[in-house]
Amino acid sequence: MTMSHAVPDNDRPPPVRAVFSAVTWKEIAYLVSNLPLAIVGFVYAVVMVSTAGGLSVTAVGIPLLACGLYLSRQLGRLDRARARGLLGVRVDEPTPIPGPKRSGGFFPWLWTSIKDPVGWRTVLYQLIRLPWGALTFTVALTGLFVLWPVLPYLVRLMANVDRAMVRGLLSPSDDLERRIAELESDRGVVVDTAAADLRRIERDLHDGAQARLVALAMGLGLAKEKLLEDPEGAAAMVDEAHGEVKLALQELRDLARGIHPAVLTDRGLDAALSSVAARCVVPVKVVVDLPGDPAGGAVGDVAGDAARGRPAEAIEGIAYFVVSELLQNVSKHAGPGARGATVEVWRAGARLMIRVSDDGRGGASPSGGSGLAGLAERLGAVDGVLVVDSPAGAGTVVTAELPWRDRDRG
Repeated sequence: MTMSHAVPDNDRPPPVRAVFSAVTWKEIAYLVSNLPLAIVGFVYAVVMVSTAGGLSVTAVGIPLLACGLYLSRQLGRLDRARARGLLGVRVDEPTPIPGPKRSGGFFPWLWTSIKDPVGWRTVLYQLIRLPWGALTFTVALTGLFVLWPVLPYLVRLMANVDRAMVRGLLSPSDDLERRIAELESDRGVVVDTAAADLRRIERDLHDGAQARLVALAMGLGLAKEKLLEDPEGAAAMVDEAHGEVKLALQELRDLARGIHPAVLTDRGLDAALSSVAARCVVPVKVVVDLPGDPAGGAVGDVAGDAARGRPAEAIEGIAYFVVSELLQNVSKHAGPGARGATVEVWRAGARLMIRVSDDGRGGASPSGGSGLAGLAERLGAVDGVLVVDSPAGAGTVVTAELPWRDRDRG
């Protein structure tokens, strides 16, 4: 997944104007409040470093330094909140340091806390902000009386310097910190998706097969009571119950197919996707170019499948789900003019590539809470990417990328 550190468009301040806008007044409030907060931060940083440094020769100094750096993190959190509210700067919160239990003990936690780059950069921020806070306070306050015509330009210049300081010193440490934040967000998506799938399965069981089986049991009970009094009526009820059993079995098969079809486990993506394509309302051509994934492989030969190069079961299952959802979209939204669709699956280095295209009416978009947005979130949770190209009236091409992981040989 490609990460970009460019400032997003909605994070950029609006162009400066000679008149005093709401943004300018917020920037003035930020610059005026810099001095009192900078004094508090400077005094804290000096006292903390000098006290912990002086006591470092004793057993108290090192734990005191660790606690001081932790409190510096909290000051940084307040500064980020102030910059977010008054300057519109959105900086990700750094990953918290695990407690002693999760760190493996007190001493590993102590060492991690002492070398915490976020805490030390916050201390540096508090130290260098005092002279800058005095300057911004003086210019902003006096400018309200004597520099009125040019004050918006001066305020914007000084506020941009503050924005750069916040991004440079109060942001997560490096790409690793940002990556951890992304993975934590992706983990939330995975948990939400799993919970939604569980609710869907429960709902389908309750409203479908379970209700049908309850009616079947009641019907068989009535047939049992009529067996001696009205054999012909009982036979008719048993015949009806036989039909209900067939419908219940079909619903259970459909539900199991939606969870993880047996053909995917036994024969791989080629056969599984061909089965999905056969249920689409438009003709679908399936082309799977994966090493060792021929339809009709040995049933249950997992070790042999791995040797032939099938992807990991989780990746294979997600690929099947993505194609199933996209072909359902083709059936629902391609329109009556659609003549056909194509499903292509291949491996490109360390990525599993999927492309589903149709010649329907187009106009599909992943925005607005659509099913494509849900697919994009699900793929993003496993380092995948979803790209939609769907000009109105010119068909739709959806390309999905998944990380390739070899199946365990077990």
